[in-house]
This record gives sequence, C-alpha cells and structure tokens, in this order.
Amino acid sequence: MNIILYLLSIIQYLYQQNCWLIRFICRYIPLKQWVFDDSHSPKYQKFKVDELPHIRTFIKQDWQFLLEYYLWKYGKPVKPVQRRNGSSIPEDVVCPLCGAPHHFLYDNNGGNGQYRCKICAQTFRSGDLVTTPLRMLCPHCGKALVAKKERRHFILHKCVNPKCPYYLYNLKKVDKADLKADYGKNKYKLHYIYRQFTIDFFSMDLSTLPKNASSLKFSKHNAHVMSLCLTLHINLGLSLRKTSQALKDLYNIQISHQQIANYCKTAAACIKPFVDQYPYHKGETFIADETYIKVRGIKTYVWLIMNAACRSIIGYQVSDNRGVGPCILAMRMAFRGLKTLPEHFQFIADGYSAYPLAAMEFARKFDKNFTFQITQVLGLTNDDAVSKEYRPFKQIVERLNRTYKASYRKTNGFDNIEGANYDLALWVAYYNFLRPHKRNNYKVLNDVEMLHNADNMPGKWQLLIFLGQQTILNMQKNNASAQERSCCQ
Repeated sequence: MNIILYLLSIIQYLYQQNCWLIRFICRYIPLKQWVFDDSHSPKYQKFKVDELPHIRTFIKQDWQFLLEYYLWKYGKPVKPVQRRNGSSIPEDVVCPLCGAPHHFLYDNNGGNGQYRCKICAQTFRSGDLVTTPLRMLCPHCGKALVAKKERRHFILHKCVNPKCPYYLYNLKKVDKADLKADYGKNKYKLHYIYRQFTIDFFSMDLSTLPKNASSLKFSKHNAHVMSLCLTLHINLGLSLRKTSQALKDLYNIQISHQQIANYCKTAAACIKPFVDQYPYHKGETFIADETYIKVRGIKTYVWLIMNAACRSIIGYQVSDNRGVGPCILAMRMAFRGLKTLPEHFQFIADGYSAYPLAAMEFARKFDKNFTFQITQVLGLTNDDAVSKEYRPFKQIVERLNRTYKASYRKTNGFDNIEGANYDLALWVAYYNFLRPHKRNNYKVLNDVEMLHNADNMPGKWQLLIFLGQQTILNMQKNNASAQERSCCQ
C-alpha cells in the first residue's frame, strides 16, 4: 500500500514538472509560427490592405461668429495678437478656414511662411491645402495623407508621419539586421497606405454586348446547324477546325471554322444577358479565384466567383490586367440582385490583395450593407488555422479553374479579348444550365423549365438563345420606360 502511494506521489510530481516545462517553453522558447504567423510577420505586411482613411470635408466658418461664441462661452473676448518681436503679417493674408484678418494671425515658424489663426487654431501657408473639398487623414495618427504615386487607375496616398503609431508598431517587427543595412527597411511595408481609384467601376455597364456579332438571319444554313456548332464546340470541347471537320464527316455540312466562330459570337451575344440576369440562389459563402489564359501569347486573366452552396458561377470577367477593377466588376455580377449581404456572409479567396481592396471599395460605396471581410487562404499548405479550416472551399474553385482550362486548352489561345469573352460566356451558360454535375446526381445546377421541352442538346441551345432574346427585349423595355419616367419628371 505504501508503494502505491509512493508511486502516485511520483506521478503527481512528474506531472507538475511537465506543466512547468510546457509553461517555460511557451513563454521563453516560442515557436516560429507563434512569433510571426502569416498575419503578423512583416514579410507578409505588403499583402495586407489597410483600413479606410478618415475623410475631413472643408466647411467654411465665420470668424465674427466664432468671436461672439467665445465671448458667450468664456465671458471675455478674443484679443488680437500682440507682436513683441517686431514681426508683422501682411495685410492681405487671411485665415482660409474662418476668414480672420491678419490681426488674429500668428507667425508660426519664425518668418518662414507658416501662419496660425488665433480664432480657429488652423495652421496654413497658402491656404490651398486647407480649402480642398476632401482631406484624407491617417486613421492611426490623424495626419493628412500625402499623394506619393500616380498609377493608371489609382493614386497612392501615404502617411509620412515618423511618429505614427502604426509605423512604429510595424517598425518594431522588422529584423534588426535589415534595419542596419542600407535601405533595409524599404523591403517592408511599414507606413499606412491608401489607394484612391480615379475610375468609378460601379458606373460601368455589365451588360455590354460583344462587337462584330452577326445576325440570326441565315443565308446558307439554319438555326439547327448553329446549335450543332455550339454542341460540338462547347459541350464536346472540339476546336473550331475540328468542329468544321466533324460537321462535314457526320452530317455532310460544309461550313468554315470562321463561320462557326461567328455563330458562337452571335449566340454569346444573345445568351449572355440571360445568364447574367438569371436569379441564382445566393448563399452565405462565395468563393473567388483568378486564372490566366493566353491572347496572342500574352497573359489575360479570368476571374471566377461561385456560390459554395449550389456551385453555380455567379460572377465572371475577362481582363488584360490583374488589377482591382476587373475584380470589382466580377463582384458586382456576383452581388447582383442583393440589397444587403446575408447575416453570416463569407467571401473566400486566395492571398492576392485585389480582393481586400475591392471589398474596401464596396464598403466605401455602400456603407454597412456591403461591408464584409475577405477570408484569405494562403499558400498551398495548411500552415495556419484559417487555411486549414477553409482549404476545402479553395479546392472547389481550383477544381473549377481546371475544368475551364480543360475547355480552353483546345483553342491554343485566343486571337483577341472579344473571342475570350464570348467563349467564357458560352462556357458559363453550359456549366450553369446544360452540364450534368456529379454532385447534383448528374443533373444540371439550375433547372429551367423551358429546357425540358428539348429532347437533345442542340434544341436546348436554341431555347437558351430564345430565352436570351426575351431577356434583351425586357431590358430594352425597362430602359425605355425608365427614360420616359425621367422625361416626365
């Protein structure tokens, strides 16, 4: 019995020693992931998007009203400045904020051109900066942002205050070896940065039709031949020349590959409005990713946004750049029909900074109705808790990319971006309405009742073109009625 008690006491002692060792390791020997995880490491700071700046609007004030207010509040008037050092202020200098004359202005920096108003406490030189309609201030220190760089679609503003707490906090995380090296800290993003976009991506039309689309008046062939071309080219993944050869071998139809391309472009012009305006089920989780294709050997980017619940593609865009603009346009397509976001909304993407910038623009444009955070899945391995939890969602959209690239590979690249646009529009229509999916028990993702009347795939393509024509007519009718109402008003 004494031996058992002795062994139990040893076990309790060893348990206490293990707890002490674990606490010691956690406190003094932290793991690298605990010290600098992906969200705190200064190396990943450049991929972060800072919060919106504070906006200060210029409101003109009256210095005489302020004098009366100070007299009422403090019981004594504000006296003019008494100059004891012999300095004088030019009589034509007035405060740009309240309009106080030179009698109430201080020489703020010893005759070097800066003044300070005694009434409103505004400092100024020429007054141009004070009277600007909007001033962007750093949300951390309150200092005015400085425009540093002007790019194609945005102006880069930066907080240059060396005592900004945001800058000092990031500076502490930088490696000391980099601080000692010449321009070492320039490797990191330390200051607060804001991008002011010069283009309003929310006023762009998302329903523009492709150029050079031929009409549906057939001179040699008919609508059935057109739907056969779509079936062979889109559904079966044949190239234009193989589609032409297949029509000749199977149906003895002589048609050139260029005519097939014209048919596809015309079909895309008709079907795209129906695909874009269709009332998809919008769940609480959206997944986004971008991939690239080649247009004349140059990389062109395809943006895809899908609903994680029903797997439908609800936003897509083709762009010649990987900037924020195409990302915003794809998000606008995905959010179409929503007046406010769901309660537990999640937007999952990779670590590319265009998605947080686009989310910031939505928050700035629509305030709380479309304010959301981007859940970023970083890298290819689950090195952090966020990536481990949301990796399955990222794999869904990566699989979608591979499915699209399989249909694109036969083209060997496109000749122009219009061809890439109509090819993507037709593929999205096929993916959302015609393609059977294993996840949905080999049924289509979005069941359209009218398509049940078609017995084969060419008939379904003809019905999709008809639905697209009806959507275009409804859009034209709504635009005409809106113009009439505006004229009456």
